[in-house]
Amino acid sequence: MNETMQRIARVIENVERVVVGKRQEIELSLVALFASGHVLLEDVPGVGKTMLVKAIARSLGADFKRIQFTPDLLPSDVTGVSIYNQKTQQFEFRPGPIMANVVLADEINRTSPKTQSALLEALEEGSVTIEGKSLVLSKPFFVMATQNPVEYAGTYPLPEAQLDRFLFRLQLGYPKPDEELDVLKRLEKQHPIQELSPVMETEEVIQLQEEIKDVFVEDNVKAYIVEIVNLTRKHQKVELGVSPRGSIAMMKAAQAYAMIQGRDYVIPDDIKTLAPFALSHRLILTAEAKMSGTDHEEIIHDVLQQAKVPVIRKELLT
Repeated sequence: MNETMQRIARVIENVERVVVGKRQEIELSLVALFASGHVLLEDVPGVGKTMLVKAIARSLGADFKRIQFTPDLLPSDVTGVSIYNQKTQQFEFRPGPIMANVVLADEINRTSPKTQSALLEALEEGSVTIEGKSLVLSKPFFVMATQNPVEYAGTYPLPEAQLDRFLFRLQLGYPKPDEELDVLKRLEKQHPIQELSPVMETEEVIQLQEEIKDVFVEDNVKAYIVEIVNLTRKHQKVELGVSPRGSIAMMKAAQAYAMIQGRDYVIPDDIKTLAPFALSHRLILTAEAKMSGTDHEEIIHDVLQQAKVPVIRKELLT
């Protein structure tokens, strides 16, 4: 496990050469990747969302594609399309940008629901259906979607069914003054991403995704996840709580997080750390809660205060 932790630490340090002062967000992005999940980055423009995705892709030596979502984008622009070749007199399939290891879905809320839905099957099943044929996407497959939470003019809010397919919703936020000064120094001559080299192969990522499944989750920790999820369903400010898909996502994320921390077992603190990022975007608040300005993270913190924290067996901690 220590060797695995060191390999992951090298990836984190490599990405930190480009994205300054955002270690937790980098860690959580890798947790999502190793848990075979996806990330929704919700923040204002210019804080490094695109650079985070590119740095992760380069650190893994992964095939990277970027989709700029616009109102006129079609589903076939995402998945691919068959084009008739006059020379061969046959249709040839031209794969879309979704056929990559790491995909940046930039400003995903600026395209129509029809095009947004082209991502649904890919996010959940790891495959796309084109002209009646199902094509399996290459592994690893990791999507990081971005959206601006401030400017809503001309946007199409993501439906709950699509939000539920993202493992985490993250925000980068503005850097601290000393971190921003460091950014200026690094960018004085050229962008550090130009010098970034792979420190892990995609085959290693696939291996780690399999190893995560062996991280032990004690029954009382599973029960802790279920209790938290059920409390969201009963909360007076919540109209629709976290679904069973959210429970499964929470457990898988905790397994990946434990591995990054160098453990082969999950502890309750892993759940408490990840819950705001893994569960808050899965809630639908009541009209009264929205009117009063209640945010989703506030509900999750309230639920964590109510849930009884389980005790871990001593033999796991030794």
